[in-house]
Amino acid sequence: MSDPQVEQNKALVLTAMTEAFSKRDDSAFDRFWAEAYIQHNHYIPPFRAGLRSLVAQLPPEFMYEPGMIIGEGDLVMIHGRYSGGRVGQPPQIIADIFRIADGLLVEHWDVVADEIPTEKTVSGNAMFTNPQVTSQPLSV
Repeated sequence: MSDPQVEQNKALVLTAMTEAFSKRDDSAFDRFWAEAYIQHNHYIPPFRAGLRSLVAQLPPEFMYEPGMIIGEGDLVMIHGRYSGGRVGQPPQIIADIFRIADGLLVEHWDVVADEIPTEKTVSGNAMFTNPQVTSQPLSV
């Protein structure tokens, strides 16, 4: 049985990320991120204003695709693909980890890796899957 608060937190993260990064809705930052948002990423300026500034500078070609989402307590991790950020840079697969308090994203960590095309991986498996788009079960 799922914890209703964890499910609500997962929905909050998915909505916030989609609104801010895919739809480029600047008001999403005020609705979903705490003003004193704590940022642990090494290249994003601090607070909600720092993240807003980063997104405002993204080129029109930039795309965000959400993937798997897991949650426990006040933490939610969303696996995503970020592409089109810089010319010549491969897409990046990022696990964004958020802490939620009082219905807002209050803290963030991430793990970043350049995406390797499936045909070039030793396993032959993709680094990213999107369960919001496909309902293919994981193979075992």
